[in-house]
Amino acid sequence: MNSTVLITGATGGLGREFAEISAKDGNGLLLTARNAHKLEEMKQALEKKYGVRVSVFPCDLSEPDGADRVYAFASENEIAVDVLINNAGFGDFGEFTSCDYEKQREMVNLNVLALMRLTYMFAPAMVNNGSGKILNVASIASFQPGPLMSVYYASKAFVLSFSEALSVELRKKGVTVTALCPGPVRTGFEERASLSNSGLFKNLKVASAEKVARFGYKKMKKGKAVAVQGGNNRFLIFMSRFAPRSLVRRIVYKIMKLR
Repeated sequence: MNSTVLITGATGGLGREFAEISAKDGNGLLLTARNAHKLEEMKQALEKKYGVRVSVFPCDLSEPDGADRVYAFASENEIAVDVLINNAGFGDFGEFTSCDYEKQREMVNLNVLALMRLTYMFAPAMVNNGSGKILNVASIASFQPGPLMSVYYASKAFVLSFSEALSVELRKKGVTVTALCPGPVRTGFEERASLSNSGLFKNLKVASAEKVARFGYKKMKKGKAVAVQGGNNRFLIFMSRFAPRSLVRRIVYKIMKLR
């Protein structure tokens, strides 16, 4: 692709894999995450291994001005972003009324508002150039309500709907938008989401971060609007279309509940 790729949540899981794949493909990188030390380690390793330019910017995108600071850094350093991978996000497990509200608010800020803001700021230049790609990491959670992870599922439903709409608006302007929808992935997500006692990672097939990132990157390059990773996941989503929503939400609850 030989472009500059901005990746959020770059220091672990899918973000780290996206960075490796993008650099191997000959692309320059702008990486952002909260951990400055890990970002610097990645910068040195990727530049040495692939000979590409890597810029890093430590930032907490759950903060209200986080996305604006990333954009300001790119502008001040004259980094033209050709590909935007909105990967940063997290979840939380438990009944909504028992969960910590600040954590739910931060989740919406990161999973929804930061993604939307970064897209809003970086997409216009892509449109002006007549080319560009945006990959938003959604989830199979995007397709149904999620009792015991209500805010997370709702946030990913936003990502899917938003991405699909933009894929229509921007395609005629040379910019493609892809919503990557994996099932459970071994990324460390489950630890931050307090999922160790839930049934999610026990009842559904868990994919590796490398496999999911390679799939998503391939579909992004092809301009696929919705990319559901895994045959089992595609089957589950297909079947859910024919089931009453009252049944779907009960099934999700049974999958999610404590084991």
